[in-house]
Amino acid sequence: MDVSDEALARAAADGDREAFALLVGRVYDRVYAYAIRLTGNRADAEDLAQDLCAALPAKLQSFRGEARLKTWLYRIAVNAARDRFRRRATYMKAAEGWGDWEQARQAEIAEQAERRDWLTRAMGALSVDLRETLALVLDGISQAETAEILGIPEGTVAWRVSDAKKRLRALKEAEAREVTK
Repeated sequence: MDVSDEALARAAADGDREAFALLVGRVYDRVYAYAIRLTGNRADAEDLAQDLCAALPAKLQSFRGEARLKTWLYRIAVNAARDRFRRRATYMKAAEGWGDWEQARQAEIAEQAERRDWLTRAMGALSVDLRETLALVLDGISQAETAEILGIPEGTVAWRVSDAKKRLRALKEAEAREVTK
């Protein structure tokens, strides 16, 4: 006995699993072929066809039989594809902004690493007294604590930090002049 697609759809909407399985077996190839033409690739077409089949049980509740099942099904496929394309476009638009943000973040990280590497190399040009004092201060140790650690007056710590900054600034300026030559 040959049962129409519409009759299978009504039976499936009423919970008949066999009718649903038969209906999916009849329409899947058509839906998949349409999805291939629409998306242009097999992976997206498979996803779209599977999404449609997964949503079909709930969608069948709204099938009134006023149109042929094939027409109704294609309408659902068109809407599902549009939804998928909209979601992808939204995702791509959001991802673009994140890409720019990530590039800026990576550039900032690289710049900080370059400054840190320069400071480490430049500190090698300082005397041991200046280097050890500046290293403690750069590690967040207060001038008073640095004075206590090094066993020197706090004023000496302040002078050493100031002198180290002057020498580093002069080194940076000398390097900049070398680059512009």
